[in-house]
Amino acid sequence: MGADYVLSILVDKPEGITVDDTAELTDIISPLLDTIKPDPFPSQYMLEISSPGLERPLKTAESLKAAIGSYINVSLYKAIDKVKIFEGDLLDFDGQNLTLEYLDKTRKKQVKIPYSTVAKARLAVKL
Repeated sequence: MGADYVLSILVDKPEGITVDDTAELTDIISPLLDTIKPDPFPSQYMLEISSPGLERPLKTAESLKAAIGSYINVSLYKAIDKVKIFEGDLLDFDGQNLTLEYLDKTRKKQVKIPYSTVAKARLAVKL
């Protein structure tokens, strides 16, 4: 008895999403979907409400600005001092450059990364 389709809805809020939040939203959204005429989902489907996750991508300048103070992972198109992947605390983002504090062996260092060289950025879990 599997569903033919999955309707995934990603939700977020500044303080994060809990399991209770997703359950509450499912209870609100599911009956509303059943009232839409004509039925946009004539085949059986599964409703999935979830958050973007702990390691969500930071795809826009706005998401990077909102992540200041967070621990992030940044992959670059072009290496800086022979390094293409940095992981550390995002100290600042002025729209042109990211300032990241990272650990190099046992020493804290800072690097200024031009936004134009960022291939991917995401939140990261600090271990």
